[in-house]
Amino acid sequence: MAMGLAALLLASPGVAQTQEYQVVVHEANPSSNVTADEISRMFMKRTTRWADGGSVVPVDLAGNSETRDAFSQAVHGRSVSAIKAYWQRQIFSGRGFPPEEMGSDTAVLAFVRNNPGAIGYVASGTSVGDGVKVLNVN
Repeated sequence: MAMGLAALLLASPGVAQTQEYQVVVHEANPSSNVTADEISRMFMKRTTRWADGGSVVPVDLAGNSETRDAFSQAVHGRSVSAIKAYWQRQIFSGRGFPPEEMGSDTAVLAFVRNNPGAIGYVASGTSVGDGVKVLNVN
């Protein structure tokens, strides 16, 4: 019975949203708080500029990442496969390309560290190191 309750709690959307990923940007980015809707718009390339005018450069984890699954569900309200289908339609119609995908948290952090307009996400609890900061998601 206790195992069933634990599984139910882990499957709850509220638990997954706060524990499985953290959103990261370059340390020079003036933002400190963002909403899930704002993040979704950045990753769907509907918002292309930061408030200071710089280009938004989103970076995703690989499609088979558990962290990406948690991020997609919490931020977009959709599965990774639904997001990939959206991008396939965009590519086919000539309207855009998805964010670049990285194979690991380390690769995402390196990308963000080297690109001032970058926004990405890594597993919760990952040490981000110098050059990167974690945003508060409201």
